[in-house]
Amino acid sequence: MEARETTFERLIQGDNQFQIPLYQRTYSWDVKDHQRLWDDLLQQAVVGTEDAPTGHFLGSLVLDPRAPLPDTVQRWVVIDGQQRLTTLMLLACAIRDHVRTFDAGRAGLVHRRYLVNEEDCTGLDAYKLLPTQADRPSYLACVNSDPTAGGEDSIGAAYRFFRAALTEYDPVGEWERVRHVIEALRHRLTLVTITAGPQDNAFRIFESLNNTGKSLSQADLLRNYVFMQLPTLGEQVYDRVWLPLQTELGPERLTTLAWLDLVLQGQSRLTVSEVYEGQRRRMGRIMAASGEEGLREDLARLRRLGHLLLRVFEPDREPRAELGAVLERLGRWGGEAHYPPALHVLDQVDRGETETAQAVEALNCVESFLVRRMICREPSHSVRQLLAAAPSGLERDRPLHEAMRRYLSGPRRGWPQDEDLVEAIRTQPFYWQGSSRHRAYVLRRFEEDYASPEPVDFSRAWASIEHVLPQRPGQEWLDMLAEDAEEGERAEELHEALVHTLGNLTLSGENTRLSNHPYERKQQILDQSALRMNREIAAADRWGRREILDRADRLAERAVRIWPGPLAAEDARADERSEWLRLRRVLAAVPAGKWTTYKDLGTVTGAGSAQTVGTYLAKRADVPNAHRVLTAGGTSSPGFAWLDGRTESQQEALEREGVRFDGAVADPSQRLLTTELAELAGLDAPEERAEDSAVRRPGTPAERPENFAALLRAHQPAVADELLTLLGKWEAEGGWLGYGAAAETSCAPMLREGRGPQGCIWPVSVYPRSGTVEVVFEYLAKREPFTRPGLLAELRDRLQAVPGVVLDVPDAELHRRRPSFPLEALRGEGLARFAEALEWFRQQSL
Repeated sequence: MEARETTFERLIQGDNQFQIPLYQRTYSWDVKDHQRLWDDLLQQAVVGTEDAPTGHFLGSLVLDPRAPLPDTVQRWVVIDGQQRLTTLMLLACAIRDHVRTFDAGRAGLVHRRYLVNEEDCTGLDAYKLLPTQADRPSYLACVNSDPTAGGEDSIGAAYRFFRAALTEYDPVGEWERVRHVIEALRHRLTLVTITAGPQDNAFRIFESLNNTGKSLSQADLLRNYVFMQLPTLGEQVYDRVWLPLQTELGPERLTTLAWLDLVLQGQSRLTVSEVYEGQRRRMGRIMAASGEEGLREDLARLRRLGHLLLRVFEPDREPRAELGAVLERLGRWGGEAHYPPALHVLDQVDRGETETAQAVEALNCVESFLVRRMICREPSHSVRQLLAAAPSGLERDRPLHEAMRRYLSGPRRGWPQDEDLVEAIRTQPFYWQGSSRHRAYVLRRFEEDYASPEPVDFSRAWASIEHVLPQRPGQEWLDMLAEDAEEGERAEELHEALVHTLGNLTLSGENTRLSNHPYERKQQILDQSALRMNREIAAADRWGRREILDRADRLAERAVRIWPGPLAAEDARADERSEWLRLRRVLAAVPAGKWTTYKDLGTVTGAGSAQTVGTYLAKRADVPNAHRVLTAGGTSSPGFAWLDGRTESQQEALEREGVRFDGAVADPSQRLLTTELAELAGLDAPEERAEDSAVRRPGTPAERPENFAALLRAHQPAVADELLTLLGKWEAEGGWLGYGAAAETSCAPMLREGRGPQGCIWPVSVYPRSGTVEVVFEYLAKREPFTRPGLLAELRDRLQAVPGVVLDVPDAELHRRRPSFPLEALRGEGLARFAEALEWFRQQSL
């Protein structure tokens, strides 16, 4: 076999075709892999030309050359490395299509240079990469700029990821910014190509490279290396240093320590999977300079760091109460992003290089950085890298707390100023921000700031987020909001603007009792709460616009005090508002064959009302996929117009991409709802809708089906009566009906007990306003007896027997999919077939 180092450009130059053989798996990289490649590419793109490093090593490609036939290209069978090679090609497709929005000539150059062979190559010979048959249609759609490019499979997801990433990186279309990315792709991403010889068995090579044996962990590899270097001191070092360290931390935390040690020394871009190689190189230099004694001293230093790291994991070990308290808060926030600065701060205190008070202030800056970014909806994907680079990026000639604040206040680090924080608390839909843990953390910190003489013990109390103004307001609430509405503003619009903002949210363990009752009833319950902030809410005579905004202002004052902000910005912001950048990112992720609404876009991104979103899109020709946005009714907006001179209608463009229309109305089953939009764009969404788990037991007022029935009759009159009769029969025969707590009241036919410990079990959820029936294979697969894939497949087949129902989901994908079909299919014969499927489901679940 022959090995050589090469770049992406040298690899693909000339008339070559890289073929993925049948025995390879289909493309399977996910968003974490895409993000890592993108981060590595951007690091290379911003490096100055004078001090440029040697480039970033991507890995190896093992190739088996095939003798070319006359008048054909040189073919190479990809034995190993197909995932990274396919990803690079999809990145090239995304770059081409991004550039095409502002420079068609340069986009054509990218296409000819990276994606296709010379123009005289015909048929499949024209493509530089030819994936395995299962991936080929989706890949060729991307290369050929087919309207269906960027579908819902893994290939489409990768393409959409890079389109969204490029949109975020270059929102206005500047060639110079994109050129740096292209240059990094061409010259700074290096690979090693290993070419099989004539006597090598390609499949045997593939088997040996992809064996299924359990690989050694990073800690295992590091331990083996260390004691190979200590022939004389090994036993002593093992007993006195390594064994206590390993016992204290355990293998996973030991790997984390080895990673953090490298990060603290400036290697902030290393991942945990690269720990062994990084430590091997570092320890190799120590061995070359100081031998076994030097390595023993270094391991003793590592053990000291490990003892400090335990305080990050378990803050109650920290002897200084103030420092332990801020470590506890960071641990409660969760994740690993704070590990590097926290360990660095503890190391500085342990060395006597900083005072405890300064250390506490430095970590308060880290907490504020995390919380303010979440409240202001700054993208979360860069936080880990920004904080990993903090220890090596701090100015050494300043006190630690000043250096930390100066570092986090730096340009493009996204630490929101006070005015941004105040505005976000007043206007942004906090309920859609961060994770449920982060949202509860913020509200808990507000409550703790009251410093009650008898504070609530949150370690024992159970509380979840409560909307004071309910998500599904009754007429009493709408009447009150109408009093607050401005001229031309409807009560429903005011509700939409206020309901998810921080001023309307609190914590309560009485969510079921509070429900969507009128304010007077909620006021009585909140006034009896142990939480000070709930009693403060109850002190208000009513709960409308003024009261919600007044509370938002009070919370904003607390937030500014609890989480101190960055240094004042030197220059006013020149960038586009962050909510518009989020809107661009979300739209770039909408796949072909799907559509969404102006209202849902505004909700997910915090950009405002449907009218505000529509006005913005109508003026910007550079927003990707703007034609995939329709009105709430699934029709084209009367004001829609192409800004690039196209003459086809919006409907014609969507139909070419695979959206089905009934007259002028788009198929509701192809609509992306808010949770799906957030998931596609990498934003967090409330978890209640995802499991449809916020159901009420029969007998409570919120359980009554009037709201569901009213929505069904209003939006789906053709199926309403027959479907309600069927659901009533389900309930009469021993089942029960669970109703969702979101704004659109869904209904699920449930059985009280499934086999096993999971409790309730249900096959579908009916959404009356959206006009869809969601089949919950993903959740059903976790409940007996449907953990057996064969039963999931049979349920799919029985539902597909309903005329008009298409559930195009392969067996292997059922356990992670939630497909939908149109509610209008459930009438006449369709309803009878659906009833048969429900009865089969009941019998299987008994």
